Amino acid sequence: MTVKEELFAYAANTYGVEPDYPFSTAPTYAVLRHLSNRKWFALFGDVARCKLGLEGEERVDIINVKCDPILSGSLRLQEGYFPAYHMNHDGWLTILLDGTVPTEEIIPLLDMSFEMTMVKPKKRQ
Repeated sequence: MTVKEELFAYAANTYGVEPDYPFSTAPTYAVLRHLSNRKWFALFGDVARCKLGLEGEERVDIINVKCDPILSGSLRLQEGYFPAYHMNHDGWLTILLDGTVPTEEIIPLLDMSFEMTMVKPKKRQ
């Protein structure tokens, strides 16, 4: 089972969500959405290694997750973590899904992304 498949299974078991493939021009790209508000909490795709600042043109699987900016900054100093590909660099983080980052490290970040993108209760005035 690939890291991506493990994360899809985790999302299905934990949140009851299945991947959605909304892009006709990028049919391999999948999103995980909240059931309540349809907001994304993860974007899966594949990009050329050079797009991440790595050597080579080979395509690699990635996930983008919403992340605390301070945590994101420190994670990007580690192998396998990058500024968000095609998303806001402050609020999102790209993680390589080639085994460089263990699934056990990605799951808490997926959970954080889920929490950060949830519907917030309205404040009373």
